[in-house]
Amino acid sequence: MKHLVLAFTVTVAAVAMGSAALAQYLPKTFDIIEAEQAAGRKLFSDHCAICHTHVAGVRAYGPDLRGVVGRSAAATAGFPYSDALKKSGLTWTEETLRTWIADPAHLVPSTLMPHPAISDPAEQVYVVAYLKTLKAPARR
Repeated sequence: MKHLVLAFTVTVAAVAMGSAALAQYLPKTFDIIEAEQAAGRKLFSDHCAICHTHVAGVRAYGPDLRGVVGRSAAATAGFPYSDALKKSGLTWTEETLRTWIADPAHLVPSTLMPHPAISDPAEQVYVVAYLKTLKAPARR
């Protein structure tokens, strides 16, 4: 019995020491919002950045997406939106953005956006989380 107790004590001590050693490599906190934004940034880069900018002064094929969350659809000055999008009456809420990302032609038939739909609901959430970090340009 003594040997069993000693073996158990040694095992617990080894696990505790191993856990302490491993802990130095783990982040102190885990922020789910930051993780979603990081995943969204990667998805944006892979699927959206070819047409859309999020950098001041850069002209792109698609409209600037800085400040898109909460903005009315077809509201970027000087961008040639389709009549269908102009007449849609949409506001880019988190929900409408997820629906748009999933299938823009379903949300706004006759839209001109050639969009490779992102059908995974989690990926849609990640892209929207990233879009929320893109602040609107300062007004002059």
